[in-house]
Amino acid sequence: MDKLLLLGDEAIAQAALDAGLSGVYAYPGTPSTEITEYIQNTQKDKTENIHCRWSTNEKTAMEAALGMSFAGKRALVCMKCVGVNVCADPFINSAITGIVGGLVFVAADDPSMHSSQDEQDSRFYGNFAMVPILEPSSQQEAYDMVYNGFELSERCGVPVMLRIVTRLAHSRAGVVRRERKPQNELHYSKDPKQFMLLPAVARLKYKKLLESQKDYLEYAEESAYNHYTDGPDKSKGVVASGIAFNYLMENYPEGCPFPVLKIGQYPLPETKLRKMVTECKELVVVEEGYPFIEDQLKGLLGIGLTVHGKKDGWLPRAGELNPDIVGKAFGFELPETPALPEVVKNRPPSLCVGCGHRDMYDALNAAVHEKGEDSKVFGDIGCYTLGYLPPYKAIHSCVDMGASITMAKGASDAGLKYAVAVIGDSTFTHSGMTSLLDAVNENAPITVIISDNETTAMTGGQDSAGTGKIEAICLGLGVDPEHLKVLVPLKKNHDEMVETIRLEMNYRGLSVIIPRRECIQTASRKNKNK
Repeated sequence: MDKLLLLGDEAIAQAALDAGLSGVYAYPGTPSTEITEYIQNTQKDKTENIHCRWSTNEKTAMEAALGMSFAGKRALVCMKCVGVNVCADPFINSAITGIVGGLVFVAADDPSMHSSQDEQDSRFYGNFAMVPILEPSSQQEAYDMVYNGFELSERCGVPVMLRIVTRLAHSRAGVVRRERKPQNELHYSKDPKQFMLLPAVARLKYKKLLESQKDYLEYAEESAYNHYTDGPDKSKGVVASGIAFNYLMENYPEGCPFPVLKIGQYPLPETKLRKMVTECKELVVVEEGYPFIEDQLKGLLGIGLTVHGKKDGWLPRAGELNPDIVGKAFGFELPETPALPEVVKNRPPSLCVGCGHRDMYDALNAAVHEKGEDSKVFGDIGCYTLGYLPPYKAIHSCVDMGASITMAKGASDAGLKYAVAVIGDSTFTHSGMTSLLDAVNENAPITVIISDNETTAMTGGQDSAGTGKIEAICLGLGVDPEHLKVLVPLKKNHDEMVETIRLEMNYRGLSVIIPRRECIQTASRKNKNK
């Protein structure tokens, strides 16, 4: 078959297509975005009728993927680490319902928080749900794991999690493709109660999931992704998973002198681990993310063996690993990184020149500063989060998708006189609509600014679910039409914007202001394509 030079994300997408994919469901989020984009670009002719439109959020993506699996077809669902929190409800329950068509769940973690609010390790969610987890160490392995993962999912009868990290998602390597499989035919479960999680049914299905754990362990023991390599020096045994295995081996190009157990499939293979324990004086765990394996080893082995890793400072607990960090832990002398010349300064990110958010913040600051300490502005997740930085210094919080509105409401409930929320159009439809409904139901005296640039700009300009619908959504939720204002954020309209924001802040009820101007980047791309 073809050999392609692919990002890790692209390898995952190509593998899903080659494995007979019928639909991908996702909300854009770095470092997972390119998976769905690759499928969208590949399916421009639509001849195979593969679903590849963006979902409104990760929860709806997971539920739609489960619906496709219900109908017997293979589905891929993709998201970044914090998106796993959003879809936790259907993800956890999907392990109890089980699947019909294979379902591969891609969780893209972001150690060092390059574009995320935390460093959470999605392996804990897979373990919590009690489903098999796959963790690739290379782009080829990512391809192979997805290609085989649909079959594993159908064999186990549950979704299979593929956990990747930023460095693997966004680096390239040669990938050998395999034979293209046809899509599954439409078919359904023979058990009419399979997807009915009434308590009486769910209790039985949960017991079945528990009983299946011994099978998942057996599959992990047999898996080619869990490989034991012996070594002459038994002073240490090394357990290395995912991309961290590569970091280890880059320090030992001629082969590691210690026994190495490479982990690529969970649950942990107990037989291979016990072999290492009996032969080695102590263990070292090299893993990207949280001390997930390290924690399990200490409980699993039940003996007083020394286990080094992130908890005892052998490796740093925060941030992503790299070959130098791993090499230093194993005693390699590394050259010091030369200091950058003083002329080179860090450049913080900034809003694009011509961005509508800039004009919105200029007007908002002018109105808010009049109120002094009686006013606070609650931000959200998107390009406009950069309004925290100079020169605007406009927002006081950024916690999670949709939190701006509900935090503003809570602060108002506490007595803050002028509470303002700033949220983008895509984030509003992702998680802000229910927050706005809470505010509507109490006519909370807050001002909600939905800064609408008609795209999901922060992740590259993907379609926004709310484009052309924001006013209708607000009115449908019960916003008073007298206090729903639409503005055009341009410098020539500055005075009008300041006055509108001032008036609505003074109103002792809920008001919504929508400054709308297309993202300068998407507008530029459209003009180039004309």
